[in-house]
Amino acid sequence: MKWFRYGGLGLALVGAAGCSNERGGIPENQPVQMQAQLTSFDKCEDLESYIEDTAVLDMRSQLTWQKRMIGKYWGGVGMPMEDNGGPMPPMSPSPTTGAPGGGGDAAGGGTRGPDDYTDTNNQVAGVDEADFIKNDGTRIFVISGRKLYVHSSWPAESLSAVGSLALEGWPREMFLKDNRLVIFSQVALQGQGGSSGGKPGGLLDVAPCDPFGGCGYYGSNATKVTVVDVSNLSAPHVEDEVFIPGNYAHARRTEGAVRLMLNDSFRYPQAVRWWPEYSEGLWEDEDRLKDALDDIMEENERLIRQQTLQQWLPSGWRKRPDGTRVEVGYDCRDFYRSNAPAKLGFVTVASLSLDNTVADSTVRRTSLITDPGEVYASTDSLYLASNHWWWWPEENQKDYTYLHKFDLKDPSTARYVGSGVVEGHLLNQFSMDEHQGVLRVATTIATYKKDGDNPWGRTETTNRLFTFREKGGRLDLLGQTEELAKGERIYSARFLGNKGYVVTFRQVDPLFTFDLSDPEHPRKVGELKVPGFSSYIHPLDENHLITIGTHIPENQTDWRQRALKLSMFDVSDLANPRETFTQLVGTAYGWSEAQYEHKAFNYFPAKGLLAIPFSDYLPDASDYWSGFRSELRVFRVDASTGFTPVGAVSMTDVYRSFNNRYWSWYWTPAVRRSVMADDYVYAITDAGVRVAHVNNLQVPLATSYFQPDFFTP
Repeated sequence: MKWFRYGGLGLALVGAAGCSNERGGIPENQPVQMQAQLTSFDKCEDLESYIEDTAVLDMRSQLTWQKRMIGKYWGGVGMPMEDNGGPMPPMSPSPTTGAPGGGGDAAGGGTRGPDDYTDTNNQVAGVDEADFIKNDGTRIFVISGRKLYVHSSWPAESLSAVGSLALEGWPREMFLKDNRLVIFSQVALQGQGGSSGGKPGGLLDVAPCDPFGGCGYYGSNATKVTVVDVSNLSAPHVEDEVFIPGNYAHARRTEGAVRLMLNDSFRYPQAVRWWPEYSEGLWEDEDRLKDALDDIMEENERLIRQQTLQQWLPSGWRKRPDGTRVEVGYDCRDFYRSNAPAKLGFVTVASLSLDNTVADSTVRRTSLITDPGEVYASTDSLYLASNHWWWWPEENQKDYTYLHKFDLKDPSTARYVGSGVVEGHLLNQFSMDEHQGVLRVATTIATYKKDGDNPWGRTETTNRLFTFREKGGRLDLLGQTEELAKGERIYSARFLGNKGYVVTFRQVDPLFTFDLSDPEHPRKVGELKVPGFSSYIHPLDENHLITIGTHIPENQTDWRQRALKLSMFDVSDLANPRETFTQLVGTAYGWSEAQYEHKAFNYFPAKGLLAIPFSDYLPDASDYWSGFRSELRVFRVDASTGFTPVGAVSMTDVYRSFNNRYWSWYWTPAVRRSVMADDYVYAITDAGVRVAHVNNLQVPLATSYFQPDFFTP
């Protein structure tokens, strides 16, 4: 359930009506738009007016709400504020939000590669997902900190980092195609439109690093796309650099067509204020304080109305090899507004092609004025989900999600096709799937209920699976299942052909199975309850699933009884799914990135091997670092015998060799990913890459070490 309570920076009810008459007022909650659609702008003047109107509404709504809250909830007239100027709202509770060989394209070389190898664990075959590690069987590329490390990885015993390249900003993820890497980094811009007083029509500059690490790790407001030629592993070099306003969110690649998803907030003029300057006695005089807020609203509106479109929406630019810059502009007709209420912000799909030469390459942007949500992409379509926005809770209020479909057949652009609406909210990208032109969606439906004197109320939940088909510019609802697991919420979902699987959880883990062969009548056909929950579902074969999650004994409140859990399910009979094997891993202190990031889950069908990064802590150790462990756990997986532990590639000596002051949220020597090639297993961390033979995992064949990345100006 998402709604607005006490104001918030960057929130607006797009297209809202029904404001109160108190000098701008607070918009009324708007009904769900059951005929959702996006409309493009014919002229730049219309786009600018729309942005200004919604920005004014947003600003006035926030400040008017502050007036109403004075003295009511904090026992005075003060109000908590964010450092960036907007009020900090106490928000309602909201839900936490492949196949081998699919992520890289092997380039020709003199060394014969392995017979088979794993690559990025993608949701959809043929649609590569960006990650910080890519490989093609003979080469492994890793982003660590602010550097790209290039490895020759075959033969395995000859693993070595033969080249590296410093990267600007905060490098996030990348793609590999033939001898090209496309790297996405977050950077901070100076002269950023209205927020920093940038001049209309001028190109922005990348802000220099500061002594505290402001190199894109925080304060980011643009994404840098760097194309790197890696045909010579020892000398990777930059071919192209493109800077696009907006924060990096996701990226997908189908052959040479790259789709980059960006999220961005509105750039208010620098002088816009969200609270009066302090003056003696102001905070004790409510009438005076309210008058001051009224004056601020008038001045803010004047500043907003005088800002230019270029300041609201600065252009990107391309940096040529000779250092000159060329503007990467936008077409106002590629901006869309929704007829449904949404937060104020931008979601952009930028399309670029790797099949063109650098000189011929272009970047085409399609932007929605709405808040970001989950993204799903097939080979031909891309779907963006955006939540309906409620300003405040009302009895029996449900959450809804708008679904927007884009056609990707033209590699140079994302063409808007149509929109629809679904009850509930989505967990993640696996909550959506397209099969034979039908979109399947699994949601948790939260309904707000008043709860006595509790001002936050309570939320009732249920779950459903829906099917949609695009027709005449709309995503029409075809069918829906019965309500599922009241009082619980979805923890994982997976759609495989004409079958669907959903896991919900509150105290036990029901696995629901669905027959989706008739899209107009999707049916729940089976249900199995087991302790704990699964957070990721992966197909083993046509009749079996393997999952990773958390084991929680039923009716057990002692958290020390929890453990990471691998499960195998026999779903050959959809009506009677069975949990056939389980494997508990580590202690209650243990965790794996694969529990919340599917790219860390690495199953190798050719060898029947599963590798997951695993970290644990033994609390009886003499000190933290001697008790901490991080390794790559490897299991043999077989439908008839279950999980057989093979061993682990330990990185203990690697992470202990680094002083712990180098550890941070963006750089850690703990194991995060893996690659398997024939009978060899590679463990990958921010500190290096290690390889071992699967029959002797405890004995490394080779290790490549990286330098720790800690902030320096």
